[in-house]
Order: sequence, then C-alpha cells, then structure tokens
Amino acid sequence: MDENKIRELYAKNDVSEVFTNLQSSSDGLSSEEAARRLQKYGSNEIKKSQEESEWKAFFKNFISMMAILLWISGAIAMLSGTVELGIAIWLVNIINGLFSFWQERAAKRATDALNNMLPTYVQVIRDGKKVQIDSKTLVPGDVFILQAGNSIPADARLISASSMQVDQSALNGESVPESKTTEYAPGEGSYAETNLVYSGTTVGAGTARAVAFATGMNTEFGKIAQLTQKQNKVDSPLTQELNRLTKQLSIIAVSIGIVFLLAAIFFVKYPFAKAFIFALGMIVAFIPEGLLPTVTLSLAQGVKRMAKKHALVKELNSVETLGETTVICSDKTGTLTQNQMTIHYIWTPKNEYEVTGNGYENNGQIELNKKQLWYEENPDLHKLVQIASLDNDTAVQPSKTKGGKPKILGTPTEASLIIMAEKAGFDRQKVLVKYPRLRELPFDSDRKRMSTIHRWNDTQNIIFTKGSFSDVIKQCDQIQVDGQVRAMTKEDQDLAKKRNAGYAAKGLRSMAMAYRIIDQTTDVNKLTIETAENHLVFVGLTTMSDPPRPEIYNAVKRCHEAGIKIIMVTGDSKLTAKTVAVQIGLTSDAARVISGDELNTMSEDELREALKGEVIFARVAPEQKYKVVKTLQENGEIVASTGDGVNDAPALKQADIGIAMGMTGTDVAKDAANIILTDDNFASIVAAIEEGRAVYSNIRKFLTYILTSNVPEAFPSILFLLSGGLIPLPMTVMQILTVDLGTDMLPALGLGGEPVDPDVMKQPPRKRNEHLLNRSVIVKAFLWYGLISSIISVSAYFFVNMQNGWPQVPLAASGLVYMRATTMVLGAIIFSQIANVLNCRTNKVSIFKKGLFTNRSIWYGIIFEILLFLVLTVTPGLQQLFNTTRLLPVDWLFLFCLPIPLVLIDEIKKWALYHRK
Repeated sequence: MDENKIRELYAKNDVSEVFTNLQSSSDGLSSEEAARRLQKYGSNEIKKSQEESEWKAFFKNFISMMAILLWISGAIAMLSGTVELGIAIWLVNIINGLFSFWQERAAKRATDALNNMLPTYVQVIRDGKKVQIDSKTLVPGDVFILQAGNSIPADARLISASSMQVDQSALNGESVPESKTTEYAPGEGSYAETNLVYSGTTVGAGTARAVAFATGMNTEFGKIAQLTQKQNKVDSPLTQELNRLTKQLSIIAVSIGIVFLLAAIFFVKYPFAKAFIFALGMIVAFIPEGLLPTVTLSLAQGVKRMAKKHALVKELNSVETLGETTVICSDKTGTLTQNQMTIHYIWTPKNEYEVTGNGYENNGQIELNKKQLWYEENPDLHKLVQIASLDNDTAVQPSKTKGGKPKILGTPTEASLIIMAEKAGFDRQKVLVKYPRLRELPFDSDRKRMSTIHRWNDTQNIIFTKGSFSDVIKQCDQIQVDGQVRAMTKEDQDLAKKRNAGYAAKGLRSMAMAYRIIDQTTDVNKLTIETAENHLVFVGLTTMSDPPRPEIYNAVKRCHEAGIKIIMVTGDSKLTAKTVAVQIGLTSDAARVISGDELNTMSEDELREALKGEVIFARVAPEQKYKVVKTLQENGEIVASTGDGVNDAPALKQADIGIAMGMTGTDVAKDAANIILTDDNFASIVAAIEEGRAVYSNIRKFLTYILTSNVPEAFPSILFLLSGGLIPLPMTVMQILTVDLGTDMLPALGLGGEPVDPDVMKQPPRKRNEHLLNRSVIVKAFLWYGLISSIISVSAYFFVNMQNGWPQVPLAASGLVYMRATTMVLGAIIFSQIANVLNCRTNKVSIFKKGLFTNRSIWYGIIFEILLFLVLTVTPGLQQLFNTTRLLPVDWLFLFCLPIPLVLIDEIKKWALYHRK
C-alpha cells in the first residue's frame, strides 16, 4: 500500500482501530513485546549512509587525474635516467595527498562535533507504568508522553492532547506552529494532519500522549534521509576543470616531447635511445609538478579564511564551486528570517503603536508617534498588554551564554507577546500575584481562541481572551476606547476588519485581545467555552511576523550585484513567502508565486520557463524542492541550496553546493551539505561566495605564473636542438626541477592568498565554458611573460660566455665557465619569476595602486627563492647535484636588476590596454 495512504489511515481511523493495527493499547506494550519489536524493527535512529572507508578516503587523494599525471611523470623521469627527479616528483604527490586527506578529515571531525541526533530520552508506558527509556529503544506500538520543549521521537497518532502546538519547521519549513488535537483534520500543506505528530519536530506548548506507528528510518524524517542518501555524488566544477586542465597539459607536454624527439634525431643526430631519453626529460619539464600542491594549499587557505567567516567547508573543492554559483535556492524560515516571532504593531481603536526590536529579547520599546510609551500611560495599551501577558502559558528563558539564543518554553507566538509586554515595562510575575489565575480554557484549532480566568478584585473575576481576529471579533459586542467601555457598532467592526486586512496584506499575522468581567458569584469551574467566551469587550490587535535577519538586506543586494539569482523555496504560505521576498529585495512585487500543488501539475518545460523569471515556491514538499534544484541544473545553472531542516536535505545533496545551518540545522541537513554555516548567517554565504571567486581568480593567477617558467625552461633546449648541438645545453633537468618544485612554490602559494579584488562581487559568475587554461592565460604565460623570460635567461647564458671571450672562443660545454653559465640561466629564470609573480597579482590594475607590499606571503616566497638559489650555488654537495657554482658580484648585480624593467614593461602594457583612455 502507498505510504501516504498508510499515514492517512493512521490519521483517519478511530484510536481503537489504530491500537488494534499496532497490537497495542493505552497501557502500552510489555517489556518483552517491546524487546521483540526492537529486534524486528531495529533501533529508533536515523542511520547515516554508509560512510567511505578510511582507506578509500585516503587513497582517493592519490588518484586524481593530476596526481596520476605526476605518478607517470615520476616514472618517465626515472626511465630517462634522472632517478632523483622521479623520486622528488613522487614525494610531491605523496605529500600533497597526505595534506588533502588531513584537511578533509579535520573538516569531518568539525562536522561530527556539530551533529546532535534525536532526543536521548523519552517517557513511555511499559507494563502499564510510566518509565523513562533511551529514545533509540522506542518501537512501533509504544505509548509515549509529550510536553512543552520535548523533541518528538517517532511518527505517532495522538490519543490525548491539551493545548498541543508543534513546531514542524524542521520538517516542512512552516514558521507558524501547528495546532494538534485528537480529532482528524487534513490541515494545509505537508504533514499538516491535526492528530499526527512527526519525528524530529518539537512540542511548542501543551501536553499529549501518542502511540508510535513508525520509528527510525521508517519515519517521514527517515524517508527524507534515505532520499538524500540515494543520490549519487558528482564531481565539483573545479574537479572537472582540473581534469580538463590535466588533459590539456598532458597533450601539450607529449606533443612537445615528440617534437623534441624528432628534432634530437634529425638536427643533433642523436641515436634513437639517447633522443628518446632526452624527449622524456622535456615531457617532465613541461608538466608543472608544482600545480597540484599549489591548488591544494590555495584551497586550504580558502577553507581557513572561510572558517574565520563562520563557514565550515567539508571538502576543499567546494570552496571554488561557491564562486561559480549562479542561483541560490534558499529556505525562508531560519535562513532568510530569524525564526523568532516578533510583534511589530499594536492597534487599538484610538492609536497604532510601533514595537521596535526583533527576536526573543527585550531589545526595543513601545512607541507612539516615535516617542517611547510605558503601558501605564494609556488605559487601552495597559489592558491589551495585560491580556497578552496573563492569557499566556509560555516562558522565555534568557540565554546562559553570551551571544546565545533565549530558550522558549511554549509557542513562538506567545513568546513574542511576552517580550512585547516586557518592552512596555510590564512585570508579569508581579501582576500574576495581584491577579492570580483561577482557570484556563485551552486553545484549540477549531475555535482558535484561548482564555484564562483571573481574580480581579474582592467581588469580581475577569476573563482574558486572545485568538485569531475573525474568531474573537464575532464574540465581542462591546469595545474599549480611551479606557471607556461602550457597545460595539458596525462602524467599529468595519474599522477593525479594515485594519486587520491591511496588516494581512503586509504579510503580518494578527491576534485579537478581548476581556469580560464577571461577578465572583459565578462558579468559574462551571463555565464552559460557550458561556465564558461571549459578550466580550474588544481591546485591539497585535501584529507579528518572523522578521528577516538584519544582515539579509545587504546580502541580497550584493548577490544581485554579483549576478546571482536567489529563489525562495519554502514550506510556508504563499502570502508570507512573497511578503518576505519583496520586503528583503529578493524579488519585485511582480514575482510569480508557485505553490506545491501547482508545481505538481506543471510540465518540465513549464517549470524550466518559470525558473527563467522572478519566481517564489511556497508550500512545497522535500521532493519538490529537489526537483526545482535539479531543473535549474538542467538549465545550465550552478546551484547553491541553503536550509536547516530535514526537508531541505535532498535539495542540499543534489545542489552543486549544499549549505546547512550549523546552529539550528538538523543532522540530516548537515550531513547532506558541503558547507555548514556555524553562525546561521545568510551574509556568511555572500562572504563565502566572494572567497570562492577569489580562489578561482587566484588559481588562474598562479597557473599563469607556473606555466610562465615552462617557456624559459624549454627555450635553452630548443636552442641546443636548433643549433645542432653547437650551443651546449644551457640548463639541466635538475635545474628545471629546482624551479618547478623549489623556487616557484612559495610565491605561487602567495598568489593563492591574494586579497579579493574590490570589484569581484560586481561581476557576473564565470561561465561554465570559461576554462582555467583559456586564451588569455596561454598568451600571457607563453607569448608574453614566458617569451620575455626566455630572452633574458638565454641572454644571461651568453652574458657569462661573453665575459670569457665568446664569440672569439667557442661556447663553453664543460668546466667552470659552463657551470657558471648554467647557474646564471637558472638565476635569470628565478629573478624573472620574481617580476612575474608581482605582475600576476593584478590583471588590469597597476600593482602600485593595489600596493606593492600588501601581500606579505609573496615577499616571504621571494626571499625564500633567493635564499634557496644562494644555497644551491655555495653548498658543495648541492653544486654537483644541481650543476651550479658560485657567482661573481657582477652576476648578482645583473640578476637583482632584472625584475625592475620586467615590472615596468608590464605596467606600461596594463596602462596602454586598460587605462590609456
């Protein structure tokens, strides 16, 4: 039978039939039967998807396409006779793999520390007695007890309930608590049956008993978790881009190797074996061995910077994917809004008061005409605050930690009324002593009202009533204006209805306040709802909403400036969703709002078309949120999906980047996400996107920088071949390795940490067909920086030979002069790269405008490469290994002067191309 049909039967059947189906009773199960069922159904917990084994997680860091290329390069180096080079390349691969593994394990440990699964204990009826058990041992058929503040441990049918309200936002995204009773009504939206409660949700107010009919992975919570776990993981855009880059570099390197093989055979007349080994060496030279560790460390730097901005990144590649994001699918409750009901306005027939401050803290005041007002200063405000505070079962406990959130023992709606009264200066506990509560007529979803009866004076009691406007106003035949009570006229009712409609149009929920004074001769215990809640005196309205997060306005603005579209996908009502979207600037008032029911009837083409315009999705189920994300991806979008509830998990997993809330998020959501916001702040997403864009820009910068050195590394060998061997080989393979894995590494890492360009969030996201190795990079690396560096490095070679009699004497092919010449070629490349790393810091802006010394990491790298070069030239053992020797003072002067003209030439180019106008 269909699972939804089974759920419907549990809701619609009589309680006695439910007990029969579950083979249980109001006295619960026996301990023996519970143990048997635990064996049959398993423990009541959300089982995580089978995690990748430690060994698999470890080895995957050594088998990416770029890593495989390095394994092959090392092997080729060994075959070509340079065993030391091969070992060095393999060591680079091993160190990089170990670092990647350590980084991702650290992120996983941090994620695990955030996770907090289902409630630990629950009160059940076993053997006819009330006992406390571990919630993991709860089974279908168990009868359990619920009260305010409890997390609900299983899907269950209510068998008794008193003033029961449940916060289901984690499951359906609905910000307003659901009223629950033992009577069935279908409700509006997902999981809205009035007599069913669901695992993973929270009791806001009231008490109840329920019988469990589904536990663990069979609950709705568990089914959504299963839906998430079944989804296949796809490579991130950066992984795909690096794979593409690896193929490109492999083709370039092998093509160059073939050219050098043929040239060595036909121009230098090398025998095939010697030519083949020489070609293998050139293939290794043209593979940028330092690229993979530089990318890894750059991403790790991005992860570290994001952590400071409250974004915990679980996988390194997720950093850059954020920068490509074109669409953010965002939940509303708790993500765009605070998930803290707040009173904004108080209306009485004479005045409208504004209530400042947001959330469950006394951080505002009551204002009339922009002036603060205390409750005693106006009789109508006094009475309304009195009703709101005393006709109330909720308590708000301040946070015990600095910056923490207050704890609500009750419902969000009543909590907002408590805070409103505090802002008016009302001391609830003190007033309760004066007007003690005698009786309560609990709220129920049919009449949508709640009343409490209090002692008023020696001869009178008072009934305070609050509830939905339409359900309270019809019980009123009197009205209080300026402290005077008179009969309510049609004009009074019309005015109140008009104001209520105006607030509703703004997306505000209203609650009406009324009262009635009765003689103490009336027995309060004999009063019924019908006899108590009539002939009431209408006092006024309070209006409330779940306010947007303060930082959301600027965050939305920055996303729009960056060309990023934000689509609200929520379980809340259409009116509330659109009101919030328009209020925070997410959409214009013309945006289309599509409900879950409408989405079910739409074809794929209709949905694709709708997603191209301004659109909001409301009252959607988890599988529908997933469908929206998937369709956006089919439209070619890079999608980031945010959320905190279990209902968000499938979409989080499907999205290119899933972003979960760390403080309020469910474990299922956090497990499905790539990034967790530790402060639940939407603005942190924008900061993370900015960081992601900077990471990609910096990867391209150091790709340009690293590839640049390949040209002067190869150029001497080209001269050697084209001259038929007349020009001795000016640079050895070990010297090439010195540049690729030694001197280039730290400056490249400095580029990876280059500060964000000021205009990075004012540019559209990069297109999917825009690759790392594009025309601009090739021109800069090979035809501009590379060509200039090649000319300079070869000039350094001839500079030394000229000092020793060339061209009158042949170019030195061995001995001290040859060693000094090759050392100068190496030095010229290193010092040219100093200029290149500074030039690569900016694409269009002058380096002097950005600040020559603003990136200290680059300068530390420059100092390191100069010192490393110095050590290689003066250390005896290293001199033989790297074919170097001591340089003369004139040589050092030549090298230190090199970067200055190179930087100035690039500055002139940037000015001519971008700033001359």
